[in-house]
Amino acid sequence: MNTEPQKFAEAIGIGFTNIDFLIQAFTHRSYLNEHREISHDHNERLEFLGDAVLELVVTNFLYKTFPGKPEGELTAYRAALVNTTTLSDAAKKLGMNDYLLLSKGEAKDTGRARQYILANTFEAVIGAIYLDQGYDVATDFITTNLLYLIKEIVAKNLWQDAKSFFQEKAQEVEGVTPAYEVLKQIGPDHNKCFTVGVYLRDELVAEGEGHSKQEAEQEAAKGGLEKKGWG
Repeated sequence: MNTEPQKFAEAIGIGFTNIDFLIQAFTHRSYLNEHREISHDHNERLEFLGDAVLELVVTNFLYKTFPGKPEGELTAYRAALVNTTTLSDAAKKLGMNDYLLLSKGEAKDTGRARQYILANTFEAVIGAIYLDQGYDVATDFITTNLLYLIKEIVAKNLWQDAKSFFQEKAQEVEGVTPAYEVLKQIGPDHNKCFTVGVYLRDELVAEGEGHSKQEAEQEAAKGGLEKKGWG
């Protein structure tokens, strides 16, 4: 595994004044549990900061790009741009997987858990860029690696509320209103992961995961639409 964030900085064309910010951005909490000698912190504080910067940049972009759109639609656009799947895909395209500092256990997991780690790391990198280079450079990074996706999201209606659509189809086809239930929640308060199931009567149709109950419900609804062939 490549543990030289300097190479990543060069790949994205940013000359960090303090490369330690970037090293921290790639450091997962689990890595520190196995490497007590490491003096720097894990990436959760940078993720917290980067999340706020990301939301402001995306909101500002959408506000200016779609002057005629109502708040609800802009909120849906933003959710499609900053959800776990979109951010983790962007992180993969940038090769962030190669720079992650993970415990041996976390390093083996390549499924949904890795998606969350990559999405969180993408936000942490934004936080690192913001601290080291400022808002404008962070904005350029987000614009280059994320905002271009809005054309496809709008063109393919990827922003549409899956939960509302699933309810509409369930009532139309099966005459029943879907019910959602939290099946599991793990992680610390600031970084919880929820697993939610969507039911039609007593049938568990699909499950979804997310950092909030709302995101997990949306993912469950997407799975339900796919399972039922209602896409």
